[in-house]
Amino acid sequence: MTKGAPPKRLVVALGGNAILQPGEKGTFEEQDANVLKTCRQIAKILKKGHEVVITHGNGPQVGNILIQNERSGDVVPSMPLDVCGSESQGFIGYMIQNNMNRAMAEEGIHRDVATVVTQVVVDPKDPAFDAPTKPVGPFYDSKTAASKMKERGERWVEDSGRGWRKVVPSPDPLDIVEKQVIKVLLEAGILVVACGGGGIPVVAEGGAYRGVEAVIDKDLAAERLASMIRADMLLILTDVPRVCLNYRQPGQMELGQVTVKEARDFMNQGHFKAGSMKPKVQAAIRFVESGGKAAIISSLGAVLDAIDGLEGTRVVPGI
Repeated sequence: MTKGAPPKRLVVALGGNAILQPGEKGTFEEQDANVLKTCRQIAKILKKGHEVVITHGNGPQVGNILIQNERSGDVVPSMPLDVCGSESQGFIGYMIQNNMNRAMAEEGIHRDVATVVTQVVVDPKDPAFDAPTKPVGPFYDSKTAASKMKERGERWVEDSGRGWRKVVPSPDPLDIVEKQVIKVLLEAGILVVACGGGGIPVVAEGGAYRGVEAVIDKDLAAERLASMIRADMLLILTDVPRVCLNYRQPGQMELGQVTVKEARDFMNQGHFKAGSMKPKVQAAIRFVESGGKAAIISSLGAVLDAIDGLEGTRVVPGI
């Protein structure tokens, strides 16, 4: 941000490495320490005068909850996937709230923090429900997977040579049930944590909402949130400083600033993998097309420079 530039409303979409690093077991102490480092970076953004809304992933966390469910099913009733997602929103939100308070105190910032357990509306007729692709939960051998498919009518796939996993739909996010609550909190100056893990997928039914077994992509949900609260910028943080063409191949090239059209062309050419960089680029495109000034994909460590236009891949409107 150049000197004298007005503050911005930012949605900061945290990647999995902001909570759990590769090779870690996932203890509370490990995750809490990672979250503190993340929150210290966010506190520096607040120090510059920006308004921030935080979203986050929950893949390893909800996976562990599913394993706990599976192994304790003969002692206590197992919970459905949407409930497990809400549990992960709660405990990750708790870690972020506590550590944001600590990080803000270090920077001399005084602000309340609130986590909103967020429901995200999907279409029950979304084609994703006919073709589940998102692996969830523990790995099993083929015999166990076949038994579960027969007994429960579930769909399972072999995953990367590590075993068989259940797959669920990944429908497109359409609306956020708590969007008005989030807007009210923002207007009151409260730092909001919302749409954790892509939000709890629900469908409208009889004037209310019903949870469904699905997983919403966290970056696409962050885009919906950013567009609905009229954020100036969507920051999608991952483990690389920039988006690359020909990633880890001969001719790899980092992208700086690209237009929506350029980003879409690269995506259509197959440069970005589904389940990895593709949804991030797709979310960036959608946000800018919905009126956002810029969407940035970068690493957590480079976030301040990314906001100032010195780092990251920045997706902007065309000329």
